[in-house]
Amino acid sequence: MSTATEQPTVRAVSVRPVLAPLDPPLQTAAGEVPVAPLVLVDVTTSDGVTGSAYLFCYTELVLGALTSLVREMGEAVAGTAAAPRAVEADLRGRMRLLRPQGLVTMAISGIDMACWDALARRAELPLVRLLGGAPRPVRAYGSLRSMAPEAVHDEARQLTALGFDAYKVKVGSAGLARDREVIHALRDAVGPGCDLAVDYNQTLPVPEAMRRIHALADENLLWVEEPTRADDAAGHARIRASVSTPIQLGESWWGVDEMTASIRAGAGDHAMLDVARIGGVTGWLQAAPVAHAAGLPLSSHFWPEVSAALLAVSPGAFLLEYIDVAAGLRREPVTVVDGAVVLSEEPGSGVVWDDDAVDRHRV
Repeated sequence: MSTATEQPTVRAVSVRPVLAPLDPPLQTAAGEVPVAPLVLVDVTTSDGVTGSAYLFCYTELVLGALTSLVREMGEAVAGTAAAPRAVEADLRGRMRLLRPQGLVTMAISGIDMACWDALARRAELPLVRLLGGAPRPVRAYGSLRSMAPEAVHDEARQLTALGFDAYKVKVGSAGLARDREVIHALRDAVGPGCDLAVDYNQTLPVPEAMRRIHALADENLLWVEEPTRADDAAGHARIRASVSTPIQLGESWWGVDEMTASIRAGAGDHAMLDVARIGGVTGWLQAAPVAHAAGLPLSSHFWPEVSAALLAVSPGAFLLEYIDVAAGLRREPVTVVDGAVVLSEEPGSGVVWDDDAVDRHRV
């Protein structure tokens, strides 16, 4: 090991594509995800420390492309300082003429998250302490994978054992009557005292989104998420101006610039950051103060282990989304007690692979 004053470099970035089991499958109005296509990212530094992260790409169609992209980017930064902000800036600089979005941003984010994990492990600190915070319970909501009313009821009943007081369900697979049926199935399962939110996954035209959200006003929803196309800030602003239910946006922001444009357009009432799309840990740390300055409560999308640490140090933190697509690949599960994710004192971000499980599901 090098001394504490020496700056380690990136020795290697390794990637492994896997198809992780999802039980139940992840259903959305845009289609079903039967297994989780994941790219596992491991950054090893010159002093022998390895940091880990993963990327969820929704469809097997791009699993190979994302794997190759992370591998090529890893080779590009090999031998450079293993400082997360420096690595992120280096990769963004190389991609400037492409205006990094999509898979490019995801690849940068995966390497960034793994570098931060390595940095925390090298310091022998949990990520939250490295970022200046302390492990504390982070309030979460149960995010359902099911959409059919009976399946929603059954899955929600299982989630109640974790003590959540808030839940989210995906709607929009059929008409308004079906949306109500799904919401009522969830309400019946979790009881009248819980907050409920819905997610349309960008499926509605703006006029239809207005009509449905107006009709659902009596459901007292915590928020309606991405009712129309994520890149239509003007459309979301029109929806927001016409309804009383809060609008949740953000999981599809490719960096702080898109976030800022959405906020300036008055598109939403809440901000939801996806650490793999906003630019990794580095991007999140840039984005969180922007949301706070705009008065938007901040929630997370996927990545519960890393997101818990980030919410714990973010101003205006609201809710963590509890849905874990990598649970079967990590040594330790995300711990939920009384509806809150409990952060560990173990060094790093909490992403430590169960190599036997990884080998079973590797592509």
